[in-house]
Parts: sequence; C-alpha cells; structure tokens
Amino acid sequence: MPKKLCFSLKLDRPTEAGKTETKFTVRFRNSPKAEWKWANDQLAVSDGSVYWQPVTVPKHDIGYYLTKQDPAIEAEQMAAQTPDTLLWSLTAPVDAAQGDVSTISQYRFGLATNFTRWFATTRLMTTWFRPRHGKHKFFTDNQDAVCIAFLRNDGLSVVVLGLSGIDDTGALFTYDADGYVVLKARNDGTQAAHAKVLVSVAPTFELANAAVMYEARSLSRAAQTDVMALEQQIQGMNLKDVDAQWLEEWYDGFGFCTWNALGQNLTEQKILDTLDEFKKDKIDITTLIIDDNWQSLDNEGQDQGRKGMTRFEADATAFPSGMKGLITKIKTQHPHIKRVAVWHTMLGYWGAISPTGELAKTYKTIKALNNSGWEWTCIAPEDIDRFYNDFYKFLQSCNVDGVKTDSQNSLDDLQHAPDRRTMQKSYQDAWILAGLRYLGARQIGCGSQVPAIVFHSMINTSTPRIVVRNSDDFFPDNDGSHPWHIFANAHNALMMQHLHILPDWDMFQTDHKWAAYHAAARCVSGGPIYITDAPGKHDKDLIGQMTAQTTRGTTVILRTERLGKASQAYIAYEEPKLLKIDTYNGMARTGTGVLGVFNVSQAALSELVGLVDFPGSEEGEYVVRSHTLERTSLPMRRGEKHAFVHAELDVGGYDILTAYPLKDLSASCGKIQVANLGLVGKMSGAAAIISSSLYFEDERAKVPSELAKRARVWTSLKALGTWGVWIDRLPELSVEDDLMAMMLGKPIPLHLAKISETDERVLEIDLAKAWKDGDYESSWSNEVAVELFIR
Repeated sequence: MPKKLCFSLKLDRPTEAGKTETKFTVRFRNSPKAEWKWANDQLAVSDGSVYWQPVTVPKHDIGYYLTKQDPAIEAEQMAAQTPDTLLWSLTAPVDAAQGDVSTISQYRFGLATNFTRWFATTRLMTTWFRPRHGKHKFFTDNQDAVCIAFLRNDGLSVVVLGLSGIDDTGALFTYDADGYVVLKARNDGTQAAHAKVLVSVAPTFELANAAVMYEARSLSRAAQTDVMALEQQIQGMNLKDVDAQWLEEWYDGFGFCTWNALGQNLTEQKILDTLDEFKKDKIDITTLIIDDNWQSLDNEGQDQGRKGMTRFEADATAFPSGMKGLITKIKTQHPHIKRVAVWHTMLGYWGAISPTGELAKTYKTIKALNNSGWEWTCIAPEDIDRFYNDFYKFLQSCNVDGVKTDSQNSLDDLQHAPDRRTMQKSYQDAWILAGLRYLGARQIGCGSQVPAIVFHSMINTSTPRIVVRNSDDFFPDNDGSHPWHIFANAHNALMMQHLHILPDWDMFQTDHKWAAYHAAARCVSGGPIYITDAPGKHDKDLIGQMTAQTTRGTTVILRTERLGKASQAYIAYEEPKLLKIDTYNGMARTGTGVLGVFNVSQAALSELVGLVDFPGSEEGEYVVRSHTLERTSLPMRRGEKHAFVHAELDVGGYDILTAYPLKDLSASCGKIQVANLGLVGKMSGAAAIISSSLYFEDERAKVPSELAKRARVWTSLKALGTWGVWIDRLPELSVEDDLMAMMLGKPIPLHLAKISETDERVLEIDLAKAWKDGDYESSWSNEVAVELFIR
C-alpha cells in the first residue's frame, strides 16, 4: 500500500472588518519534475472555504437572519435551554376550518441571509421524513419541510422548526421562486388560531437544533391539557413489567421479522417451518415480529387497501390454531424466543375496519374519507379507548408481547377537518395507553413520521420510550436504495434523537450484497436490530459480529447508549464525502466515541478522519480502532498534527472506528498505557462495556501478594465474547509470566489469552470459551466482571 502523506498549515483569522470567509484551493504534483495540477480540475472537487465564527453569537434581531418577513407574523425572543444561543417563538394567524375543509394560509416567512448551505427535514408523502440539501437558494422540490437549517458564511447555524399537533394547527414550510421560505399554516379547529414556529441561532447545528427541540417539548407539554390526564392514567397502572429486564429483552434482543422473508402470504406453518430452519442453523433470535396478513379480513382477493379487519382473532384458514395456539407452539418449541409481537395498522388494517364484521357490530363506527377519496369505516373516536383496550387485552391473553403498528400516517391522510381534530389525538393516546397497560409499552410505531404525531406522542416523556421506524423501508431488490437508506436514516436521526423514542432503522437481510453495510449502520444507530432472512439464507459470521451471547445463554445486540446520527448535517448525498455517523457509549471521559463511516457515493473515497470527529474525545489521549482492519492506531490527542486515521473505502464500503480512552498506569517496571477495547470482533464491541476501571494495584491492596504491584484492568461486560485490551508494552511482555486474567473472581486459563494476529499491542481473551469450559456461576443479571493483572 502506498505511503499516505498528511499536510497542514496555520491560518490566521482575518483582521479585515466583516471578513468571515477564507477561500482556498489545492495544487499538487506527483513528482518533483511533474507539472502542478489544480485539485478542482483533476479530482472533481470544488474550492474550499473556512468560515470564521464570531467569539459569541451577535445579539441581532431575527430580521438580521431572516429578512423581509410577512408583517402578519409576530416574533418574540425567548431564553434558550442551550448555551450561546438565540431563540425566537413566532406565530402566524390562521382562520378556523370551514365545515369539512381545513383552512391553509401561506405567508412569506423570510429570506435567509448570508447562507452558503442549507439542510431540511422534509416529508416523503405523509409517511416518512427524508433529508434534502442545497446551496445558495432554498428549494425543496415540492416537498414540505418540517425543519430547515441554514449554514451562514459566518459559521453560525440558523434552524427553523414548524410545530404541529400541539393544538389543531400545523406549520410546514415550502418555498417560492425567489428562494423565500414560505410558511404553510393549517387549522383543523373550529376557532381561529395561530400556527407556531421556532427559530434559533447558534455556533453549531447541534446546539441550534437542540434549542428548538427542547423548546418544542416545553410548549407541547404546556399547551396540551390532555397530558396531565394521560399522566394520571399512567400513574394508576401497574408498571412492574417495565423494568431493566424488559428493556434488555425488547430493546436489546436480536429480532426476526417475517415481512421480506415470508411476504404477505403468511401462514402458521410457514412461521413454524422458518423458526425450525433458524434452530437447525443454530441462530437464536429473541424477538419475533409476525408481520402483515395474519389478521381476519374481508374482501378476499381485492387490493390490500380495500380490505378491512373483521375481528381480533387471527385468520382461521391460515392460522388454524388461533393466535394463542400459535404463540404457545412458538414459545414451547423455541424457548430462546422471549418476545413475540404482531403487526396491525393504526386503523386496524390498510382498509381500516370491515363494515360488516364483528368489530363493526361491537364498536361504534364512522365513515371517514382519506385524501385519495377512499371511504374508510373507522372506530369512532368516542369508542377508540374501548377498542384498543379490548384488542390488546385479547393479544395479552394470547401471550402476545408487543405490537408493530403501521400506517400511523393514515391519521394525517384524513381529508375532513372534523375527523382530523377528533381522531388524531384520541387514536394516538388510546394506542399508547393500551400498549402500556397490556403490553408493557412494547410497541413499534411505523409510518409515523408525521408532524402531528411527532409533537404529540413522541415528544411526551411521561411514558417509557417506544420504538419508532426512522425511515422508509428496506428494499432488498433495489440496488441503488441501500446507500440512500443509510444516509436518510442518519439525517432523520438529527430530529428524532431529541424525541422520547428509540429509532428503528428497519429490518434487513444478512444474505445480501449490502448486508454488512446495513449491519454496520444498525450497530451504530443505537436502535434495535431485526433481520428478515429467508429460511436457510443467513450469514452467520455477520450475525456474530452484531450479537453476543450472555452468561444466561440469551442473544443480545450491543446497542450504544447514545443514538447514532449524521455528524455533518450540511453534507449532501451527491457530494464525494464519506457519510459519518457518530455515537457514544459510557460516561464522559471514560466512555468511547464511535464513528461509522460509509461510502454512499459511486466512486472510491479516501479521507482523513480526525480525533475531533469522535464525540467525547475533547480531553485526554486515545487509540482509534478499525473494525474492518482489526488494527489500532498509536496514541493521539486532539490538537496534535497526527491526530488522524486514514479511511479508504470502495463503493459500498464501510468501517466502524472507535476511539478508546487511554490510561497511564505506573507499574514496578515502568509506565504502561492501557485501553479497554470491550468485545473485539463485534461491530459495536465498545457497547459491551458497562463499566470500566484501570488503575495500579499497590502492595496495600487486599489482593494476593502475587498480584500486588501490578497494573489492573477491571471491567463489567454486557455479554461474552473475545475481550480486547490494548497495552503499549505488550510486545515486551510474556502472556505466561506477566499477565493474569480472572472472570467473576476465578482465573481464566492462559491458553485462552493470546496476542492478536493483526495487532501486536492487543491482548485477546476468549471469555466465551472460558465460560463454556469453566465452572462459573451466572448471576441474576447478564453482566460478567473480568479483570486483567499486568506485571
């Protein structure tokens, strides 16, 4: 491999008044005698810019950042909950709905000033969010935006957020031919009202974004009188099932969904046969999701959108044992499956409720038109609490543990204003409460990236976090969709990270060209992992990189504590830049920053990734480890010239880089540096670390004399696997004479410890083999405490 060179230079801040940008370009040549070439001609890259930020955010009025606003819009400056941030609350009047027709008023919200790039979270139909990017002129190509961010040429970020679902109003954004942001204010209510918008200015996108989302949470809570009623109902529930054990099995379990694997022609026997194939292949899943087409439906042979749910029980032909019989078989024959969830839509099925079925005879129904002109038979708002209580009580009686509730956007597809204002909140609240009451909040919201749902249900912190799908579907047969899928999820997470939910980046298949790419993205997402493999088609090695076995024999994923998100909000999909997804695990200064890097372009890319790109690496010294190369860098700290690692990725390439904090330990024979790597060989092996302590054991410690005056690495891990410890002096040490490892207080045989074949400074200890061969006792939890003594 050719030698990589890194060049640096020092730039002085311009002294000229008002100078905020320094442009630069690059010339290069391949040898001393070769001609100089311009990089922007040879490499299809543009000139660069350095934006010089002010020391503090200038205290300008909002008109300095968004000029020429419609005079009907009123702005009030507020105190932000983030440092060095300006914040405004803006309102625009909108008349009451006229009968069945909602009122929509449009206003010129303003022209963003002195910006160089913009990023927007827009709506893909009514179902999903998707990112849009641009330069110089704001233009979202006929897609309504929920949130817009502008990067100014003074380095400041301006974020504009429209609020919906707090009352009967909504605020979205479009554009006009001159590049103005245009506010679309909607009112479904019977009284004139004001649409609400928040605007913030801060030194970084993350600060500005957090400011508007924190304020949205406060406004949502203050404005919704039904929040208190919701909390009173929650306080009266028995929530003993919502505990740490539940979180592990639901959030952290390894899941299988039937959708892509088995399709809509779903039967009881197909499910059982598929689970038998998993058992034969020795793949243990802990969560099973029974997707579309288990329900009893009308209009056989017609389009799915024309079919309505007739009763709670499963289809008698395809599921002759009934739902309870099927779940009993599953949990008896496959005891490693701890949780089974079933799919349905928010209205029942794609075509809502059958007008002639048992449900229509039991509950009050209404007719509702959607925006496509289809008439749905729906449970009336005044009966929706009883419907969901009875439905989920039935599922509970069948030993169903959770639900995946799809097509939640149908509440936003309602055409008539009276239906929208009476059904949207009542359906959301009924679903949340029934799920909490009977299923321990084991719920997955799907098709629910709807502003009226986001700012009503998802921002409410009174209930446990539910899982929410974070993007459009995984499409296995659309080759071009896979890089975009990861890009869209990473950028949607910029908003979703501030909600009280756990984003789900959707299921995927391990026997697939893009399988490892998807797996890496799920491992840095901080959310759940579900596969949808066809029977017998698995990549067991890849599954092993995503999961680990606990001391109690269950399979868990290694989920980072912080949610993964795009680290550079303003970089567009079309640009020749690596997508970076950052996340973090553990406590500040002792935890690990994780960076997923993905090539989403159509050409090979090479970049220097700085330590500055890793969250939590502001202080101290670190080593950075590559998952794909299985190699670890030399120590580095921010500000040093060599504080970079090189990432070179082909089309479809990825890597997961992890920055581990180093600890200097003084031993009797000199100083050594040590880092706890967690479980090596796992994509998110750092997430296996629950706690860690690295120190020098002196003679006064209450330890055997042969262990005194040794460096000691102690850690508690979430699961078993190969524990890795980086030791700078490892090449000088003897595994037999200078090292001793223990697990749960008992020695680990030395033959299970070895120096890594790919990294001479990494010691690998096979905890899984030690557990299998040894006489260790499992505790009530999955945690396993291990320690290493270094002479």
